[in-house]
Amino acid sequence: MSPGRLEAVSHVLRGLAAGHDDPPAVSTTTDLDTALRGADFVFSAIRVGGLAGRTADERVALELGLVGQETTGAGGVAYGLRTVPVAVRVAERVATLAPDAWVINFTNPAGMVTEAMRRVLGDRVIGICDSPLGLVRRAAAALGLDPARVSPGYVGLNHLGWLRGLTFEGRDVLPRLLADDDLLGRVEEARLFGPDWVRALGAMPNEYLYYYYFTREAVAAGSGRTRGSRCWSSRTASTPPRSPARPRRPPRGRGRAGSGTARTWPRPATPRAPANARPPTWRRAGTRASRWPSWPPSPAASPPP
Repeated sequence: MSPGRLEAVSHVLRGLAAGHDDPPAVSTTTDLDTALRGADFVFSAIRVGGLAGRTADERVALELGLVGQETTGAGGVAYGLRTVPVAVRVAERVATLAPDAWVINFTNPAGMVTEAMRRVLGDRVIGICDSPLGLVRRAAAALGLDPARVSPGYVGLNHLGWLRGLTFEGRDVLPRLLADDDLLGRVEEARLFGPDWVRALGAMPNEYLYYYYFTREAVAAGSGRTRGSRCWSSRTASTPPRSPARPRRPPRGRGRAGSGTARTWPRPATPRAPANARPPTWRRAGTRASRWPSWPPSPAASPPP
C-alpha cells in the first residue's frame, strides 16, 4: 500500500464531492478488510509491483524481441501472472465481508483479472475500460456530432474491439468518416493505423490492436524508454536499473515525448496499400506474426501506452 497514492486518490474524491448538496463521505484506510466490510460496490484498480514491476515486465519482453506492454503480449502476461493471485485474494475477502457487493474491476490486464475474480464471485464482477468509449467520442467529434446522441456498434470487449458502426438519427455515419482523410486525421486511432488501413478493415480498431496488427513496429518503438520507465522516472526523478537480459537495440522509432504531448511516428517510405488490398489478418496459415507483408502503410503515430 502506498500512503502517497492513497492520499492523492482521496484528494481527487474530495474534489469531486465538492459542490454537491449531499456528497458521500470520503474516508481512507490501509486495511483491506476495513475497506470492504459492508460495502455495496467495490472499485478495484491496483498495480501489483508498482511502476517498477511494470517497467520490468515491459523491458524484459522488449529485450527478447517481444511486445512489452502492460496489457498486451508477453509484458501483459507477466503483469497478469503477478496481479491475478492478488486479485483473487481480494475477491475472496469480498466474498467473506461483502457477499452482496458488486465489484467493478479496472485493473489491467482487465480480461484476465476480471475472469479470475468471477471464478470467486460469479456474475457480480464487471470489467470496464474507458478506451472503447473514448474511441466512440473521438469518432463522433470528428464528424461534428454530440457523442451523447450517437449509437455505437462496437464489436469485441475492452481493448480487443472494433467500432463497426456509428448511428446518428437512424443512419450509419461511420462510412462517411472512413471515406474522408481529413476527418480521419481528427481521430487518434485513424492516425495511428493510417487511413488506408482502417478503410481496408471497414471499421475503426481499438488503439490496443496496434500491438497485433503492427507487432514489429510496436517492438521497435518500445526499444527506447518504455511507458512504465517514463512514469517511474517522473515520480522518482531517476531511471530504474535495466534488467540484465541483453544489450538494448538502438531505438528505431520515437514514441510519445511525455504526458500531454503529441504522438509522433517517423513514417518510412512504405508503399500505400492498393485499393483491393486486404489486411494481414488473412495472411497464409503458418506464417509468424512478425512476418508481415510489404504493406500496410506504416502507422503515423506511436503505440498506445
